[in-house]
Amino acid sequence: MAAMSKRTDTIRHLFAQPPSPVLSADNSPESRRVASGAVRSMKDSFSEIERENEVLRARVAGSEQVIEIDPALIDPSPFADRFAQEDDSAFEALKQSIADRGQEIPVLLRAHSVLMGRYQTAFGHRRIRAARLLERPVKAIVRALSDDELVVAQGLENSAREDLSFIERAVFALRLEAAGRSRAVIQQALAIDRAEASKLIAVAKAVPDDLIQAIGKAPKIGRGRWLELAELLREKAATKRAHAIAILPAFIKADSDERFARVLGAAKRHETANAPAHQIIEIRDSAGQSIADIRASERDVKVRLAKPVGSAFAHFLTTRLPELFEEFRAFEAGDGKSKDY
Repeated sequence: MAAMSKRTDTIRHLFAQPPSPVLSADNSPESRRVASGAVRSMKDSFSEIERENEVLRARVAGSEQVIEIDPALIDPSPFADRFAQEDDSAFEALKQSIADRGQEIPVLLRAHSVLMGRYQTAFGHRRIRAARLLERPVKAIVRALSDDELVVAQGLENSAREDLSFIERAVFALRLEAAGRSRAVIQQALAIDRAEASKLIAVAKAVPDDLIQAIGKAPKIGRGRWLELAELLREKAATKRAHAIAILPAFIKADSDERFARVLGAAKRHETANAPAHQIIEIRDSAGQSIADIRASERDVKVRLAKPVGSAFAHFLTTRLPELFEEFRAFEAGDGKSKDY
């Protein structure tokens, strides 16, 4: 609750600080040097947010009015920045807060770029969703925003939330680039410098989108490990192994961070060398009786079962092989330890 209160206070300031060079409608991009270093980048980010806060406060106090709009008329931003949430406990807390105390912070909208009478969201997606579920109107400010201005305003909310994972930021940056947004706008939207923007986009391009979606937001996985995975997936065999692990039931059941770990493990594993020619492995039961032997050659591997239980055991193996094979694939692509399925 403390984290949500901190975020609420931050967003509230948006509507309570000299005009922003980013969101002014008549403003043209200004060439300025982007400082290097994470600390300087963060400082610049906060300064930009505070400038925007001043603009929003002034506009709310002046001509801009908070109005109520039917949430059925509001569409998401055309630039998606978040993955589907698997654990929505934070949203449920927000919805309950709105149900109990009402919507304290208005959302920011623009008139729909194509559909007359509808709106697109700059920020406040979760509040709009909550209002829709609670069947109540949305308190909103409607402003004329270009695509670039919408993207930067959307980034302000993300800066306040501070919970976009690395891969969500990477995919958002790539989507913005694909939509024709400049690197300067991408940097402003994500409050990052040029080098970080390049790394985000490089990772999102290197990791196949279906793998990213299968893994999910992976909130605990940072830039270093995603860069490692991106480098490994330059090898086609590694990508093939990663796709193979991503369809297993055990993978699907795991949480997002664990799914990333399994994909990374699969990408790291090199194909095992061919078994030595004519290798014979004898299998014995607990009493020491021979029950089977395995003959491996460069061309194939054969299993021969001993009589008298050979036929019955062969039938048993036939029914169990699909399950055993899936466990083997998970074992090979994971950390080398059997999993509880």
